[in-house]
Amino acid sequence: MEFQDKVVVITGGAGGIGKCIAEEFAKNGAHVRVIDCIDGEHFVGDIGNKDTLEAFAQSVIGEFGRVDVLVNNAPPRFIGIDACSYEQFQQALAVGVTAPFYLAKRFSAHFAPGASIINISSSRDRMSQPQSESYTAAKGGISALTHALAVSFAGRVRVNSVSPGWIDNQYAVYEGPDAVQQPAGRVGNPMDIANMVLFLASEKAGFITGEDICIDGGQTKLMIYHGDHGWTFTP
Repeated sequence: MEFQDKVVVITGGAGGIGKCIAEEFAKNGAHVRVIDCIDGEHFVGDIGNKDTLEAFAQSVIGEFGRVDVLVNNAPPRFIGIDACSYEQFQQALAVGVTAPFYLAKRFSAHFAPGASIINISSSRDRMSQPQSESYTAAKGGISALTHALAVSFAGRVRVNSVSPGWIDNQYAVYEGPDAVQQPAGRVGNPMDIANMVLFLASEKAGFITGEDICIDGGQTKLMIYHGDHGWTFTP
């Protein structure tokens, strides 16, 4: 019960990676408060909206008066440059970058001693597929925001980010090329991310701040050349 009675705030915590993180903190004794746009027994709202963020932050502060862990997990929209409108791109940045910034700002005076912020970025902050601009830009933004906050909150709050690679939220087991293309030999699952988030929030990570930890089975480290190990490129 490492997080007994700690107050943990998670955005996008109603499904996928966020839900797994919320469940693991709860198992360890934490008071978990989730905001998500999906209906459920949590604070329901769009974190791309300032008024929603204000109301959610006030509900947490009013109930507990402090925050021990903030996990900015809610994913931005994934739309490429051909289809993405100005408004959709702005919304992606609002969810992926502005909301994490504003919650950190709103909770600034209420972070408990030893508090921690963990931002969920993506391996896409350093590599891309075609037509991924809204999501990729937001993930690049939150990665940079991580080290900026770490410096601003120095001595008060540790701030780190986790960059998942291919994570299957249904825990499907892949075989063949989907698995073996990754140096770890498999596709990831939400527990791979939750385990790191809980570690970064713990006292064991007390000397880690401003860092991004990429959890992608080693895929971003694999150099790819045409004709190498069966890889081919067709323009």
